[in-house]
Amino acid sequence: MCSSDLNIYKIIIGVGTFSLALAFAGNDLVNFIGVPIAAWQSYEAWSASGVEATQFSMAVLSEKVPTPTILLFLAGMVMVVTLWFSSKAKKVTKTEIDLARQQDTKERFNPNFISRGLVRTSISISNIFSKVVPVTIQKHINSQFEKPAIELSSNKSIELPAFDMIRAAVNMMVAAILISIATSFKLPLSTTYVTFMVAMGTSLADKAWGSESAVYRVAGVLNVIGGWFFTAFIAFIGCGIIAFLINLGGPSAIAILLFIALLILARNYIAHKKEISQIKSEDALSSAESRSIQGLIIESSSNVSKAAKKFKKIFASSINGLATQDLSALKKNKKDVNALSEEIEDLRNDLFYFIKNLDESTIKGASNFYINVLSLLQDIAQSLEYISKVTFKHINNNHKALTFNQIRELKEISLQLETLFDRTKFAFSKNNFKEIASILDSKQLLLGSIREKINNQISRTKSEESSPKNTTLYFSLLTETKDLIKATMAMLEIYNEQYDSKVKPPSRSK
Repeated sequence: MCSSDLNIYKIIIGVGTFSLALAFAGNDLVNFIGVPIAAWQSYEAWSASGVEATQFSMAVLSEKVPTPTILLFLAGMVMVVTLWFSSKAKKVTKTEIDLARQQDTKERFNPNFISRGLVRTSISISNIFSKVVPVTIQKHINSQFEKPAIELSSNKSIELPAFDMIRAAVNMMVAAILISIATSFKLPLSTTYVTFMVAMGTSLADKAWGSESAVYRVAGVLNVIGGWFFTAFIAFIGCGIIAFLINLGGPSAIAILLFIALLILARNYIAHKKEISQIKSEDALSSAESRSIQGLIIESSSNVSKAAKKFKKIFASSINGLATQDLSALKKNKKDVNALSEEIEDLRNDLFYFIKNLDESTIKGASNFYINVLSLLQDIAQSLEYISKVTFKHINNNHKALTFNQIRELKEISLQLETLFDRTKFAFSKNNFKEIASILDSKQLLLGSIREKINNQISRTKSEESSPKNTTLYFSLLTETKDLIKATMAMLEIYNEQYDSKVKPPSRSK
């Protein structure tokens, strides 16, 4: 094989992967098994001595602890299996890769005043250097960061690697060298911390943090670092408290603490499993990839059907929670509507790639259609978010319950909207777009019902209503529900106007 056929970066990455694995094994494996082995062998030394525990010397701990090979092997297998199958381990890896990603991605961390301040300061320093450094040198430096032209599309943005092989090679070798040197000098260090900071350093040097992502990435790095220090502090305090309780309570305290630990582990496992199931939910909204209006109508119908199902559930939960004064149900409902808003926001964030993927012949029509649909979905979500927020706030502040007539009328509206969303879900799940015209016929009936209930409340306020909070809440719910109905009908009108049964949508190219 000719040397020109060899990709030196692949060789470096391969060697670096094994080097990093060995460095981790030399450090993490010892940390993983060192403490229990030391405890077990200390117990064996005390058992063989025959003296009282309070009189036993701890000199044995100053000697070298020979670890049985079989225990090292079993501990290593446990680590390998955990890394391979644990969804939490994969989530940690995803956090690091997303923070170092060259392309735009869904940012997991919200910017804070520290990250904004750091980015603003860095930009100011960069502007100062750009005035001092000659233009020719700036052009030469910028030429080193030119990216290859890659056709952007809605799916290619996800398929692209997080970074190139040069950065991968540097990440592997630098992290492996640092961990190996520290381990040889018997210096305590976190291998995860070293690997993470190396990846962040190379991503910063590689201009992976642009003006559109820097505040999110810096906030992420600060959150991760802060989390490590906070965890260390909590571990320090927690170990002291646990040792004190064991010393105070003896075997009984150990049994109680073990039971509490098992409960916490079970709770965390259930919560994590629920989070993963929500991410993999069949009702999750998906980005569009069609290149024509008719294709978009067919493809986006699945999103509208799933969204209608969620709209129905969120609105009904808000009214039922308000009627029964169920604070926990309203709290969960707030989380559901926030998750829905995030899904719709993710679809809007993919607009750039969607438009890039369109054909010139359909770019304006398809783009306008999709933008309008997403905008109306967001309007509906915002109305539900407001309804969810005010109902939760009312019950959380322990205000007076709504009157019987107010609850009865809200239940009537809830049933009417359930029918609206059920019909919408059915029409779009079956691609039965001829049904939309009949759904639109109910618009005036729904709006008339809202107007009637507003007039009823005006009469009650004049004659019998005594609670300003209840009146304000009731009017807010009715007016926001009216906006919700208008946005829903506007979205249906767009589909009704654009759908043409005579035009067959083109098949998507593979």
